[in-house]
Amino acid sequence: MHFVYKFEAMSTPCELHLYTEEKNKADTTAKKVLEEAKRLEKKYNYFSETSLLSQLNQRTSSKLDTETKTLLQQAKHYYAKTEGIFDVTVATFKDLYKETKDSQTLKRKKEILKPYVGCEHFSIKRDKLVFDNPHTKIDLGGFVKEYAVDRAVQLIKKSKINSALVSFGGDVYALGRKPNGKHFKIGISNPAKPQEALLYQEIENQALTTSGSYERFYTIEEQNYSHILSKSSSDKEMPRSVTVISPTCLESGVYSTALMLNPDLKTKHQTIML
Repeated sequence: MHFVYKFEAMSTPCELHLYTEEKNKADTTAKKVLEEAKRLEKKYNYFSETSLLSQLNQRTSSKLDTETKTLLQQAKHYYAKTEGIFDVTVATFKDLYKETKDSQTLKRKKEILKPYVGCEHFSIKRDKLVFDNPHTKIDLGGFVKEYAVDRAVQLIKKSKINSALVSFGGDVYALGRKPNGKHFKIGISNPAKPQEALLYQEIENQALTTSGSYERFYTIEEQNYSHILSKSSSDKEMPRSVTVISPTCLESGVYSTALMLNPDLKTKHQTIML
């Protein structure tokens, strides 16, 4: 039987497709996935003053639990692997895009904060987060949603469900195949018409994420700035969208984001660039 569950978490629509003969098992699993997504949203919400992440950014706390420590270690790992392109510290000037009214002021303020952007500005010492300055901030928004998908898959496997599709705002993982033996087919949006699929990709026990410059943006003086922020001031044109397929949603998300900023970045993963 095919059970579908829809909910919202991390400001994005989420869907679970679970294939099992036991409705109670499906319902219980979906409830666990929803609770886990909400837990992660609350814990790592950049905009909530009470979240653990905000406490770390405000320097009111420096203590790291095992989960947060692991995520920050992974952030530093991918920062190195992507040659500094995937950078959770671009949050250092993230607020400028909401607060600044003109492009010249934005440029000037970014230059002031730029020396404090980079994962080299924080370190993990035992179970504490240490910044080397008072300005650097961390945003795990481009990291936690994908991590939440991977956590959902772990919970589904633990429930002994072998066929499922998880989609959090288009970040997708296909567990196994459909019960009829067919692969899960994932539509990749047409950047010119995001509601339409330009092509379809079959995946099995793989994650697929798509990053697009057309999705969300800030507007300052009638100029659009992609929500995918970078330390670089380069005017190099981004691809309209990048899709990456890999064994985990976290890794797919890192590389689809990084390839938007540098399409020439080398990766071993299957990539679709539009």
